[in-house]
Amino acid sequence: MKTLTGVALWLLPLSALAASTEYQDIERGRYISVLGDCAACHTVDDDRPLAGGVPLETPFGTLIAPNITPDDSTGLGRWSLEEFKAAMTEGVGKGGYHLYPAMPYPSYTLMTDRDIHDLWAFLQTVTPVENEIEANQLPFPFSIRGVMRGWNWLNFDERTFEPDPEQSDEINRGAYLVESLGHCGTCHTPRNFMGGEGGDKFAGATVEGWYAPNITPNRHLGIGSWSEGELVEYLKTGGNRFGFASGPMADEVHHSSQHWRDEDLTAVARYLLSGAALDSDDWDSEPPEPLAEDNPQVRAGSHIYFDRCSGCHTPNGGGEEGIFPQLASNPLVNGDNTTSLIRVVLAGSRPVATDAKPTAPAMPAFAWNLSDEEVASVLTYVRNSWGNAAPAVSAGDVADIREALEE
Repeated sequence: MKTLTGVALWLLPLSALAASTEYQDIERGRYISVLGDCAACHTVDDDRPLAGGVPLETPFGTLIAPNITPDDSTGLGRWSLEEFKAAMTEGVGKGGYHLYPAMPYPSYTLMTDRDIHDLWAFLQTVTPVENEIEANQLPFPFSIRGVMRGWNWLNFDERTFEPDPEQSDEINRGAYLVESLGHCGTCHTPRNFMGGEGGDKFAGATVEGWYAPNITPNRHLGIGSWSEGELVEYLKTGGNRFGFASGPMADEVHHSSQHWRDEDLTAVARYLLSGAALDSDDWDSEPPEPLAEDNPQVRAGSHIYFDRCSGCHTPNGGGEEGIFPQLASNPLVNGDNTTSLIRVVLAGSRPVATDAKPTAPAMPAFAWNLSDEEVASVLTYVRNSWGNAAPAVSAGDVADIREALEE
């Protein structure tokens, strides 16, 4: 028999039962807002939750996340549930204007009606904040929302989530969270020239000057060498032996995944590691041979590593558990795209602090005393040592990121 705080529901009067059901919907909606990571985009000021204002950098210009509090004049106060559902699942706002896919409606279209209803119920309880947002900051012609009709025709498939009868309930739960509420593909799947998902699913993509890494079960480039526990640990605490969440992923962990229920984190881990969303050809590939020890960049990089890096990451690349990630046999190091590696060496990084690990370690910046050639050499050495194997890093790539960081 279902109970509410220890009271049998059939003992409650009808008015109290209705109130308890409404409360349960709201609480469920609050959790859905966490799963959907609403705060990461819609909260720029923690004292005014969901009042909007977060800038979202896209290849086409800047968008500002809108106010989604129930304020009548600047938020969702005059919206209906049906209008909210259209925005979430069709990308169409109140009055018929088209949203841009920085709001991940191509993923949210998979949400169930109940999840949308309960999320809406929760949003009605948020403190209304008057905060006028001009969301569309894009330059012409991208500022013309009508172009989204063509974009949707080419890149958007309105559909519902269908569980795979050949998979377990747990993996289907993970699929729903990854493909819909978690919208993982929004960052981790490459984009085509129009900004739609246009590459190998979950193979990694550049987002706001960071590289969202490969999250396929590929053991060399993806997360195939991670255990379920290590993937859960990363999402729950912000780090594991392979690395710590930085950049946009730090926001996701801070606002969202650290607060997920353990069973949901486990479902996501099992789904991603199973490769259930992918053809094996998408991720089952042989690693390359590492560059030779006498390669000029590898040789030069080894001296820089032992002088500048080995004190924290150890001479054999093993790192220090819980403090400095291991570099040996690390798929994040082997990745095809070196944007994040270069950025962290140049600018340093302080990963996300979470409830589980409130004191985050830090990586110092080396832009001030390493040249472009030296950064390229030390990364080339790391990417071809201790079980790693990857192409050399070019000084030109380092120069481009250095310039971007200085802008």
